[in-house]
Amino acid sequence: MKRVMILAAVLAATACGGKGGTSDQSASAASPSGGNAASTASGPKGDAVVSGVINLNGTAPANPAIDMSQEAACKGKYPSPPHDPQFVVNGGKLGNVFVYVKSGLPAGATYAPPDTPVEIDQQGCLYHPRVFGIMVGQKLLIKNGDPVLHNIKAVPAKNRGFNISQPSEGMTTTRTFSTEEVMVPLQCNVHSWMSAHVGVLSHPFFAVSDSTGAFKISGLPPGTYTIEAWHEKLGAQQMNVTVGAGEKKTADFTFGTKA
Repeated sequence: MKRVMILAAVLAATACGGKGGTSDQSASAASPSGGNAASTASGPKGDAVVSGVINLNGTAPANPAIDMSQEAACKGKYPSPPHDPQFVVNGGKLGNVFVYVKSGLPAGATYAPPDTPVEIDQQGCLYHPRVFGIMVGQKLLIKNGDPVLHNIKAVPAKNRGFNISQPSEGMTTTRTFSTEEVMVPLQCNVHSWMSAHVGVLSHPFFAVSDSTGAFKISGLPPGTYTIEAWHEKLGAQQMNVTVGAGEKKTADFTFGTKA
């Protein structure tokens, strides 16, 4: 009975809060993190590259343990007790950092989003990817990969929010964002620990650091850019980088912790 009541409540929220796009039950090819946007979006581009590594100075706090005892289907996907991956650290390198061009693109430049959607999946009662980028107007394909009820809620400050229910495994829903915003939090009303963040940009020049802390932004026109790196717990940092035609520049960031 409790499960039925939760489902009813979420479906009611969907009726009131489902905004910003259309629902689509047929999955299509999708990019998991928007990483192909620079090569497929249309607009002024070049062949300059800014790449680097995100370093962590200090010891990251322990990722919180997650109690999935009420969701056996999700708990069974983990060989050991799951934790909320707030910090992805490997040898002092920091993953899941959103890196993007904050300013400096040619005045008046406009970019059309790729036709390929960006995909976010719900697997093991966690969002995958946890941090990603998308362009304004590009489709976000939201997938439920678990045999449990999921609800995904966007809590933006500038864009129109949405609140949708996916009670069955294999369900997909499509949404879009209309305005630049870094970052938009994504949450789940059913599982309070589920969290993700998406950076919405009007251009394709962004990346997310991998598990080794590495990132690369390709296809930049010559110019001087402000590059920002954002982490969900450690905040944001900026640096200015100047690149010429065909030039490759390094932009390493170092975040510090108090732990």
